[in-house]
Amino acid sequence: MARFPATAAVAAGLIGGYATARFSGRRELGGAVLAVAGTTAAVRWQRRAGTPVAAGLTTLYLAAFGGSHPLAKKIGAWPAVLTVTGVVAAASALATGE
Repeated sequence: MARFPATAAVAAGLIGGYATARFSGRRELGGAVLAVAGTTAAVRWQRRAGTPVAAGLTTLYLAAFGGSHPLAKKIGAWPAVLTVTGVVAAASALATGE
């Protein structure tokens, strides 16, 4: 079976969650995508690097979601989402080697 790296889940959650909410007009659907992908990433992080790393990366994931909102007011919605996704994906890759 093909591996599904946590960095892919991060992108699916942050980018996919925003896109789902924006294009469906249903924020709760975007939140569901964010939650499912974040949970998937957290499980991958825990298996790959242990609980402390998973907790730190999950905290970063949630902070990125929250931080994208004020950042969007400064640079625009899509640039903000792509920026925070890049930060979390890079941290995930560095911390887990995925």
